[in-house]
Amino acid sequence: MLFLILQAYIRLIYFDFYVSCGTFAALHRRVLHCEVGTHHSSRATATEICSAVDLACIWYWKRVLCLQRSAATACLLKSYGLSAQMVIGAQQMPFKAHAWVEIDGHVVNDKPYTPEIYVVLERC
Repeated sequence: MLFLILQAYIRLIYFDFYVSCGTFAALHRRVLHCEVGTHHSSRATATEICSAVDLACIWYWKRVLCLQRSAATACLLKSYGLSAQMVIGAQQMPFKAHAWVEIDGHVVNDKPYTPEIYVVLERC
C-alpha cells in the first residue's frame, strides 16, 4: 500500500504542475493519452487505488483540487489496467465545475450521485 501511496503522490506533483501553469489542454491530453496497462506485478483494486490517492492528498503540502486529484486517480487506475475516465462537469446555478473519475459509468473517487448534480462536459 505504501508504494501505491507514493505513486499517487508523484502523480499529484506531476498534475499540480499542469494546474499551476494553467495548461488545462496539456493536462487533458495527458489524461486522455494515458495508456491502460496490460501487465502489472501487483494487481490493485479501484478501491485500493482511490484510497491511496486520498491518503496522498492528506499528506500533500497544499490543497489538492478536484481536477488534479481526478487526473492523478485516472492515470493511476489506467496504469493498473483499469479503464478509468476522468469526467469534467459543470452546473449552472450557482456555477460550479467539478472533476471525478468513473469506471464503466460508475463513480469511483467521489459520491455516486455526482453525475446527477453536474452536466458532463468532457470525458477523457
